[in-house]
Amino acid sequence: MQLSTIQPTQLLSAAPEGTSERVTDAVSGVSNWWNNPETQQNFVTRPLWILVIIVVAFLAQWAMHRIITRATKKAIAKPSSNGRFHRAPIQDDSPQARSQELRRVARFKTLANVGRSLAAIVIWVWAVMAILDQLGINVAPLVASAGIVGVALGFGAQSLVKDFLSGMFILLENQYGVGDVIAVNDVEGTVEDMTMRITTLRDIDGTLWYIRNGDIEQVGNNSDRYSVARMEVPVSLFADPSKAADVIITAARAAAKDEHVRRDIIGEPELLGVSNFSTDHLTYRLTVDTMPGAQWGVSRFMYEQILEAMQEADVRLPGSEPMLVRNDPREKITERGPSHDK
Repeated sequence: MQLSTIQPTQLLSAAPEGTSERVTDAVSGVSNWWNNPETQQNFVTRPLWILVIIVVAFLAQWAMHRIITRATKKAIAKPSSNGRFHRAPIQDDSPQARSQELRRVARFKTLANVGRSLAAIVIWVWAVMAILDQLGINVAPLVASAGIVGVALGFGAQSLVKDFLSGMFILLENQYGVGDVIAVNDVEGTVEDMTMRITTLRDIDGTLWYIRNGDIEQVGNNSDRYSVARMEVPVSLFADPSKAADVIITAARAAAKDEHVRRDIIGEPELLGVSNFSTDHLTYRLTVDTMPGAQWGVSRFMYEQILEAMQEADVRLPGSEPMLVRNDPREKITERGPSHDK
């Protein structure tokens, strides 16, 4: 059995009368609708432009991300110089220099994250405005309305704007970073988190404090470059001052070489001399530079070593003086008790 091929024209000729005309009109209508410039604009040109805008936005965000990341890596790889913010010369291989390098790297990474976020916001705001323009929506009133809303928000959210601006300057000026021990608004603690609006501190009792950046008027940073362990050692008035000073500084220098605190100490301990004098004792002040935040641990360890050395050298502490007893007004008072003049 042989099958024959039927052409479309044969189907149209075989169709009822008037069907071919309706089909032709439909095809012509579709063709005219498709060739209409407005149709081409709505279904071809605008979608293509919107697609192009989205692709350009993605590419721009990717490019800015790469540029900021490469710039950050170059800034991190560049060795830091001892600028005007350094209080003392820092050796490149010292623990202090390594601590400063970690702070510098963390600061650059934080600034890079902020820069990437700002770049993404700018790019996608442009993309949205461009897409709205392609859809035939007049963006000029939107821009004007956004300006009015921005002014209104500026007046109504002044504290929020102040917080963000303060956070930006804190980052740019490197006032403190995560892990630093700072004192802010009568609160002292370790910085656990930093945002553009809030700084989070945890104090010595474990309380977590949320401080708005706009409320920070002054900051005391105990972890910037180095810290100072300051010790006040009381000595009895019955002790030999020269001997007491020698015992204190010798014990402090020996403690500074101990493996428990050696890595946390920068330089040598320094005895500043007598810092206080009272009716029953005098106080020697001793200082030593330490790694940021290590001053308290170093102070505790040195106090223990100095106390042991003073006890071994029989240097009297306040409260260990001999009791003076007078049994008769005519008797001479001595440390060991009364003795009669002959």
